[in-house]
Amino acid sequence: MSLIKLPAIGFLIISWVTVCFSPADLVAAPPNILWIIVDDMSAHFSSYGEELIETPHVDSLARRGVQFNNAYVTAPVCSTCRSAFITGMYQTTIGAHHHRSGRGTEKINLPQGVRPIPEMFQEAGYYTTLTGWPIRADERLGKSDYNFEWNQEMYDGADWAKRDKGQPFFAQVQLPGGKLRGGTTEAAQRFAARVEETFGNRTDLSRITLPPYYPATEVILHDWAVYLDTVRETDRVVGEILHKLRDEGDLGNTIVLFMTDHGISHVRGKQFMYDEGLHVPLVIAGPGIEAGQVRDDLVEHIDIAAVSLAYAGINLPRSMQAQDIMAPDYRPRRAVYAARDRCDETVEHLRSVRTLDYKYIRNYLPQRPHLQPNAYKDGKSIVKSFKEAGARGELNDVQQRLLAPTRLPEELYDLTRDPYEINNLAEDPAYGSVLKQMRKLLARWESRSGDQGVNPEPTRMFDSDMKVYVETLEARRRPVEHINTIKQNIELMRRWAQQGK
Repeated sequence: MSLIKLPAIGFLIISWVTVCFSPADLVAAPPNILWIIVDDMSAHFSSYGEELIETPHVDSLARRGVQFNNAYVTAPVCSTCRSAFITGMYQTTIGAHHHRSGRGTEKINLPQGVRPIPEMFQEAGYYTTLTGWPIRADERLGKSDYNFEWNQEMYDGADWAKRDKGQPFFAQVQLPGGKLRGGTTEAAQRFAARVEETFGNRTDLSRITLPPYYPATEVILHDWAVYLDTVRETDRVVGEILHKLRDEGDLGNTIVLFMTDHGISHVRGKQFMYDEGLHVPLVIAGPGIEAGQVRDDLVEHIDIAAVSLAYAGINLPRSMQAQDIMAPDYRPRRAVYAARDRCDETVEHLRSVRTLDYKYIRNYLPQRPHLQPNAYKDGKSIVKSFKEAGARGELNDVQQRLLAPTRLPEELYDLTRDPYEINNLAEDPAYGSVLKQMRKLLARWESRSGDQGVNPEPTRMFDSDMKVYVETLEARRRPVEHINTIKQNIELMRRWAQQGK
C-alpha cells in the first residue's frame, strides 16, 4: 500500500491559534493518548475536500500526521457506536447493538474477556479522563452512552491536568458537533446567529449544493448551511483543545486521534447504512507519526481502541476485533461492516458490507418502510420538510423512493460509478457475481463475529427499555404529543412483530 502526501491546502491561515509540532516537542514514551470524538458529523472538512468552509485546525492536524479517507463506523448511531469503540469490539458481538439498550431493569453485561479500554489504561498507570468542552470545574464527566454495565471509576476525572507529575493520560473529549444546530429550524437559526458573532459570517446559503437524494427545500438548504457552521465551530474548539496541550507542555508527547461517532443526522444519514451515515473522518497525529500521510485503505472506527493501546505499549486482548492500523505489519482490510438495529422505539434490522468498490445492504425487514416511524427523527424540521415535499409531488424518483411503504430486501451499489448510492443493482443480472460475493462476505462476518442481532430483541428487554425511555421524557416534561407519538410507535412495533412484518 502506498502513501501519498496531503495536497496543498487551497487557503492559508496563520494566527496565534495555529498549532504545530516541533522537534523540541518530541519526548520519550509512554505517550499520552487523546481522543477527540464529535457527534453527528461527516467528513465535511477542508482536508477532505469540503470547499465552502475552512477548517484550519483539523487540516493542520492532518498535515502533521495521517488522514484516513476511508474510515467507517460499525454502527450509524451513537450509543451502539460508542459501545463498540470503547471496547474495540463489534456492538453486535457484545450484545450492545440496540440503541440506548440495557437502561432499564434488564441489563447488558460484557462477554467474558471483553473490557472497556479505560480499565486497561488505568492498570497500566495512566490517568483516565472523560470530558466535554470546556472542561467543567466540578469534574463532571463527558458523554459515555455505553449500552452495557460499566464502572464509572474507570475514569479518574475530567481534566488530565490533575494527574500526578509525570503520569501519562488517556483522555476523551466529547464534542456536540452536528447536534449544535438542534432539530428544528428555530434552533438552527439561533445557532447561526451565534456563529455569526464568533466568525463574523455564516455559510453562504446560495452556494449550497445538496446530495441528489435531497430536495432543495428552503428548510433543508438552510439546515445544511448551518450544519457546515457546526463543522466550523467544531474546528475552532479543536484548536482550543490543542492549545491546552501546548500550554500545559503535553502536546509533544500526545497522540491525538480525531474522529466523529457517525455521519450527519439527516433523512438517510444517521441511523442508515449509506455512506452518509457510516463514513467518518479519522486523523491521527503525534510524536513518531510521519507527517503528511493520506491513506485510502478501509478502516473501522473500532480500530482506535487497538491503536491507542498499542501506542501505550499495552498488549491487545486476543479476542479484540479492532486492529492496530498503524502497525508496520498491518494488512489492510478487504471490507468493512456495519449494523443498525433498534433505535429508540423503532425496531430495525439492517446489515452492510463495503469494499472499496461496492456496497451491499441487507434489509431484513423489507415489508417495513425505509423511513419507519421514529419520534426522534420525525420531529426534525428537515424530515418534516422532506415528507411535505413528497406530499406536494416535488420529489424526483430517487427521493420519492425513501417514502415507499416497503423496500427491496437487498441493495447493491457500484461505488466507483455511483458514489451517492442511488442506482440499486441487486436485481441487475450483470452484477450477479458481485452480488453473490458480497452476500458471502456479509454472511461470513455475521457468523464469525457472532452477530447477536440474528434473533429479535427479547420482549422483556424491549419493554424494559421502553419503560425507561417514556418515563425519562415524562420526567423532563417533554410535550405530551411527543410522548404519545412514542407510545403509539411502540404499539405499532409490537403489532408489526406479531404480524411477522
